[in-house]
Amino acid sequence: EETMKKSIILILISNRTDSASNVQKLLTETGCHIKTRLGLHQGVENVCSESGLIILEMSGQEADNDKLAEQLNAVEGVNAKIVHLEV
Repeated sequence: EETMKKSIILILISNRTDSASNVQKLLTETGCHIKTRLGLHQGVENVCSESGLIILEMSGQEADNDKLAEQLNAVEGVNAKIVHLEV
C-alpha cells in the first residue's frame, strides 16, 4: 500500500501593509512548488484587515519547503510553520 504524504505551510501575517510584498516575492520565486494556495483575511467593504493567514499545499522537496518557511520567518511580522501529514 502506497503512503500519502502532504506538506502544508501555514503563514500568519500580522502587518500585511508592510510585509505582503516580501511574502508575495518569496511565494512567486517558489511558485512551481506550490500546489494549492488559500489566503484568508477579514476584509469587509472598505476596511482591509492588517492580519491574514495563507495556507500552502506544497509539492516540492522537504528541504525546499523548509527553506521557504525559513525565508518567510525572516520577514518581519510573519510566522510560518510547516505541517507534515502522512497516512
